[in-house]
Amino acid sequence: MSEKLKIHSVRDAEFRRYGRVVRDFDCTQLLELLGRTPLPQEGTVYVASDEALEKLDAFKQIQSLEFGGIPIQIGYCNGVNHRLNALEYHRSSEVNIAADDLILLLGSEQDVDPETHRYDTSLVEAFLVPAGTMVELYATTLHYAPCSVNGRPFRNAIVLPRGTNLPLRSPAEGKGEIRLLFAANKWLIAHPDSGLGADGAFCGLEGENIEVD
Repeated sequence: MSEKLKIHSVRDAEFRRYGRVVRDFDCTQLLELLGRTPLPQEGTVYVASDEALEKLDAFKQIQSLEFGGIPIQIGYCNGVNHRLNALEYHRSSEVNIAADDLILLLGSEQDVDPETHRYDTSLVEAFLVPAGTMVELYATTLHYAPCSVNGRPFRNAIVLPRGTNLPLRSPAEGKGEIRLLFAANKWLIAHPDSGLGADGAFCGLEGENIEVD
C-alpha cells in the first residue's frame, strides 16, 4: 500500500461521515454463493443483478430492513484494482458485503464544486473493509470500484435499488450536474487518466489518480 495514503478501518470514527457497519445479518449463504462467482486475476468484473444471489433469504432481509421494502438488486464487483480512476454517487445508499479484504476510496459529495462539478482527489480517504463485513455507504458518499489489499483479488457483493447502474434509456444532455449522469442512478466524475472520457464520462477529478499498492 502507498506510504502516503493512510488506511483507516470502517470501524474507525473517520468512517461515520461516509457510512456505517451493518450488523445482525447472517450473510453466510450469500458469502458462500459469492465465492463461486467469477474472479478475474486482472481488472474487475461488475454484474448489477445476479439471479442466484437474489434468491437467497438475505435478499429479502436486506430489502426489508436496509431499503424499506423498495425493489433492489444484488450483484457484485470482483477482481483486482489498484487505482481510483473515478468517483460516483447515487440518490440512495449502497450496501457492500465483502467476501475478501478490500479497500474503499471514499469522498463526500458536499466537497464537489457546485459550479464546476470538479473534485480534488487529495480529499479522498481510504478504508479497509475486512472479509465478511457488511457496510452501508450513504447516498452522499463518493465511491467507485474497491481496491485490492496487497494485490490480492477480491469479491464484493453490491446492493442497490433495482435498475441502478444499468444503461440510460436516452443519453443525458445539458449543463450542470446532468453532465455527470453516466448510467441509471449513477452520477460519475472520472479522472482524465482513467480512459473513461472515451466512454463519455465527465473528467472532473483533479489531482493524483490515487494508487493502492
